[in-house]
Amino acid sequence: MTDILMPALSPTMEEGVLAKWHVKVGDVVSAGDVIAEIETDKATMEVEAVDEGEVTDILVAEGTEGVKVNTPIARLKDEGGAVAPKAAAKAEEAPKAAAVAAEAPKAAAPAAPAPAAPKSDSGERIFASPLARRIAAQNGVDLKSIKGTGPHGRIVKRDVEGAPKGAAQPATSTATAAATSGIAPRQVQSLAQMGIPDGSYDLIPLDGMKKAVARRMVDSIQNVPHFPLFIDCEIDQLMAVRAKVNKMLEPQGIKVSVNDFVIKAAALALKMVPEANASYTPEGIAMHHNADVSMAVAIDGGLITPIIKKAETKGLAQIATESKDLAKRARERKLKPEEFQGGTFSVSNLGMFGIKQFTSIINEPQGCIMSVGAGEQRPVVKDGQIVPATVMTVTLTCDHRVVDGATGARFLQAFKPLIEDPVAMLA
Repeated sequence: MTDILMPALSPTMEEGVLAKWHVKVGDVVSAGDVIAEIETDKATMEVEAVDEGEVTDILVAEGTEGVKVNTPIARLKDEGGAVAPKAAAKAEEAPKAAAVAAEAPKAAAPAAPAPAAPKSDSGERIFASPLARRIAAQNGVDLKSIKGTGPHGRIVKRDVEGAPKGAAQPATSTATAAATSGIAPRQVQSLAQMGIPDGSYDLIPLDGMKKAVARRMVDSIQNVPHFPLFIDCEIDQLMAVRAKVNKMLEPQGIKVSVNDFVIKAAALALKMVPEANASYTPEGIAMHHNADVSMAVAIDGGLITPIIKKAETKGLAQIATESKDLAKRARERKLKPEEFQGGTFSVSNLGMFGIKQFTSIINEPQGCIMSVGAGEQRPVVKDGQIVPATVMTVTLTCDHRVVDGATGARFLQAFKPLIEDPVAMLA
């Protein structure tokens, strides 16, 4: 028998909603069959079987919320009734990005779950059954010192029982760590304590996405020493070029937005000022090779930032096509983890809502985020005369550990002429 575990499908995922089962007890599944749908803090993901076998138990009912990562959700029996190691190992492996996120410094939020299977000193992954891992953790047994006798060399219960204790120690819980640190958790008053009577409001429970967004924003505002830089861009030429480009692309059904121009201009400016295309890490400043531009998309219940990868290499038509597709699938919660995890720079545009100017919270571990306001007619002075112009205010919020004031200013100096005279982007 094999436990199918709740997988970690994003770097911020600690729990999820088991939205739907595609199998029932008695069904026989093959590798690649979709067996369930899981709602993470960012998207709805399909879970595939990685082995053939019969579903013997459904342990978590459809629609259950708050299912913790690595919790058994179903059981599978292979044809011989033996443990199928590949299924458990697959479910145990969190995405590489989750491991990276777990290593980043966090103030109040618990770290993302690390991959369940440890590695040997040589870097080779050690495969062990969930029961064997639990026994090893409880008894302080070092799995690296054990030779597995299960299928394909997998470490099983009999291998761990009676094994000598090693260096492995049970992990300290977040609550225990907080208690021993001497730092008391912040006490939040209830609405009743603040004079707002019960019955005078409706309480909407926080879903996984709202919890994740709240946690990440609190971490960012507390941990990142940030500052904003503001610049006004005249976009009359951009609007004229956009109209011509869209007329040419009309037969293909492609329509380029102002935001697509912004993404392209930001990507080119990042290549011109590579110091702005960077992230802070405890080991040093990561200088990114490509401009992977995350674009903020408002979806039901929260916010997600799908990525236009290598945006500096793509034309406006391709960026427009990709951004439209990513935004559509983001709202449907159908993005793959690699489509919203990562990114080196973010763009948030509220111009379509008439917002003139705003400052965004940095999307860690990125070094900058650009906030784009609405283009509006304003009086400007040219050659001593006051004339009307369409002006768009752009705010660059910078992580001062990575991008200082001079570097941020040089980035905006590179961005402004590109967005004001976009013909250069079409070359």
